[in-house]
Amino acid sequence: MIVEAVCALAAVYSVIRVLLEKSTLKKLAYLNVLNFAVAGAIVLLLPHPITIAAAVAYFIGATLESNAIASTLAVGGEE
Repeated sequence: MIVEAVCALAAVYSVIRVLLEKSTLKKLAYLNVLNFAVAGAIVLLLPHPITIAAAVAYFIGATLESNAIASTLAVGGEE
């Protein structure tokens, strides 16, 4: 129960920081923390072997999305 609460707290804190942060680059770090928290919550709250695959798929997709956004912003900042 404590582990689920820690994941939920991390997710809520990350959502608040993403919403309040003005810098898009700083938002990406909190978005990655949110991805970790959601993937962890999926596995911890749904006790079924297939949820591990769902959490892995979610985490990989979200990480690829965040990396694509970060690389686009990095290339756009150089111009």
